[in-house]
Amino acid sequence: MRVLFTGPAAPSHLFPMVPTAQALRAAGHEILFAVPEPSDQLRLAGFSMIEIGDGTTLREAFQASSGGATASYARPDLTQDQILDMAAAAFAYASRPTVDDLLEIARSWGADLLVHDSCMASAQLVAAKLRIPAALQNFGITSGLDMAARLAGHVTDLYEKHGVAGPAGTTPLNIVPASLGGDPVGLRMRYVPYNGGGVVPSGLLRRGDRPRVAVTLGTVITQVDGVQAIAPLIEAAAAVDAEFLLAVGDADLTKLGTVPANVRPLPWVPLAELLRVCDAVVHHGGGGSTLTGMQAGIPQLLLPQGADNFAIADVMTGSGAALSSASADVDAALLTRLVADPDLRASAARLRAENEALPTPADLVPDIEALAAGLH
Repeated sequence: MRVLFTGPAAPSHLFPMVPTAQALRAAGHEILFAVPEPSDQLRLAGFSMIEIGDGTTLREAFQASSGGATASYARPDLTQDQILDMAAAAFAYASRPTVDDLLEIARSWGADLLVHDSCMASAQLVAAKLRIPAALQNFGITSGLDMAARLAGHVTDLYEKHGVAGPAGTTPLNIVPASLGGDPVGLRMRYVPYNGGGVVPSGLLRRGDRPRVAVTLGTVITQVDGVQAIAPLIEAAAAVDAEFLLAVGDADLTKLGTVPANVRPLPWVPLAELLRVCDAVVHHGGGGSTLTGMQAGIPQLLLPQGADNFAIADVMTGSGAALSSASADVDAALLTRLVADPDLRASAARLRAENEALPTPADLVPDIEALAAGLH
């Protein structure tokens, strides 16, 4: 079986596809990724790739779709629904130049199944045009079907141009326990984190002498808004009996001033390995950070900024495994509760057990094969 994977040029959207692709390849199937530039971070996964589109970056797409306004990740002025609509318009804009390339690749390569991200508007058009079965690889807690429908509404002219009545039907591949969401239909698999390769410092192979708290902002925010979202946290950390591991890659830390002695900036480290030796994690509420924290079974503090962060924060706080706060309101008392609250820790352990009870991506290979055969 030949399985074509496609999604936007963003690790948060592409990385959740990797465990599925690895499982299918291990079962003997051929895998090809068709993605826009830049695709450097996906190259480390070791799959054959082909680039599609005209080089338009996601930042350019967000600016163009918003009338040229300077892009900012944090959008406290908008509701979650407005943020999702804005994102749908931008991702649809970025998808437009990929349609012809994806159509030609799927046809020429002879794809038997198209696995796509909800933010790749060209995928369901191509699947419908070529009558290829499609599977929607969800990347987090929110509904992939809802987001895909939002994007489709922005490209109705492309469906008309290609003589296609509407988006192909697609089967969601959920990667969260049902208690956290995803789509109510489709297949559901265990979340297996893929964060790319990287060197793990030897001092992070075991737990420290006092509680450790990882602090991260994902792969996008630091490039767009810098590290201002965690500035109050860094100041408050000085009064907390814990070690804070600052995992923000090569972001400029000068605006944080002199960091307290118990705050330790790290080089880039795969998040799953870092959280394995941490007692809690603070992040922006991105899907990858949230689910990697869930897989580690540790309490979380979410500082939602934009994208689907606010919806994720609502779900996670509702689960009892996380706290949520505006960045400016983080103080020592909140950080101490994050580390010490037994109820948070018990709920986090429960979510981890729910995740581990799900079938692995490898377990679901026969079901995915059945999708390609039209048996689901």
